[in-house]
Amino acid sequence: MNLADLNKVAIAMTANGKGILAADESTGTIKKRFDAINTECTEDSRRDYREMMFRTTEAMKNHISGVILYDETIWQKAKDGTPLVDIIKKAGSIPGIKVDEGIKPLPNCPGETVTIGLDKLADRLAKYYEQGARFAKWRGVIDIGAGIPTATCIHTNTHALARYAALCQAAQIVPIVEPEVLMDGDHDIDRCFEVTTAVLKAQFEELYRQRVALEGIVLKPNMAISGKKNGKRASVEEVAEKTVRMLKNCVPGAVPGIAFLSGGQSDEEATAHLDTMNKIGGLPWNLTFSYGRALQAAPQKAWSGKAENYAAGQRAFAHRAHMNGLASLGQWKQDLEKKAA
Repeated sequence: MNLADLNKVAIAMTANGKGILAADESTGTIKKRFDAINTECTEDSRRDYREMMFRTTEAMKNHISGVILYDETIWQKAKDGTPLVDIIKKAGSIPGIKVDEGIKPLPNCPGETVTIGLDKLADRLAKYYEQGARFAKWRGVIDIGAGIPTATCIHTNTHALARYAALCQAAQIVPIVEPEVLMDGDHDIDRCFEVTTAVLKAQFEELYRQRVALEGIVLKPNMAISGKKNGKRASVEEVAEKTVRMLKNCVPGAVPGIAFLSGGQSDEEATAHLDTMNKIGGLPWNLTFSYGRALQAAPQKAWSGKAENYAAGQRAFAHRAHMNGLASLGQWKQDLEKKAA
């Protein structure tokens, strides 16, 4: 393991004014997104849609530090025969790859899951590195509900994430460590704060046990936020304050950067929360974004699977990338949303 090179990539992934595009939806997930815009989900349509974003040159160059790809996408070529990985590199972004293989029910823990994919991961990582990937992503899923999460679920998922991270670093690939506490329930922000704190503390203990170098990782956590089914929504200021306090309590300063997941937040909500955290300032790590839906919902709707909407889709993507780039600097203003092209 060359830690200096891993650290260099991790710093670049969370560089000032830039963030990560999560374009790693599984075929099943992106089909649901395409169904919503009445677009047939084929290998070509998935490629065309993602190529549209990757070729939004100025947005990629100025605001996107890296792109998380799905296994299908990392091997694909554009219509003109150029590998999509090369298009990403030419735009100044770093190719990455989702390596987990989804979730399965956790035995003896009703309502809880464990992420799978560690078997033969070392072999897959070597092939992905050769294809150009310089970072990877693995998502652990922790739900909040009656009697959950259990200590078993927290331990099992954070342990798997730590083993994945160690394998990545051995393959000279920066691991994005993503222990996601879901916002799907009816819990309030304080319950989210409590659970996420427990998860993050367990996560860094497991990383230590697996001898993972913190200087060579990027953390991808959820924010402290109310569940979507809770009638009382925490304010932007409360989300920012409690999330920053939570991270300061749990995340060592050796971590180069933190790239939040959006977790089902609306476009502007995810941007506003990130911006307000950065306005608080005084943090030992860069705070930025690693958004999927919060970057893609607008361009998907604008494109709607039609070739004549290609430019409109690119404009929508460029706008969301710009807004989140500003938020990662604490320079976003809601008035700027009205200036979308």
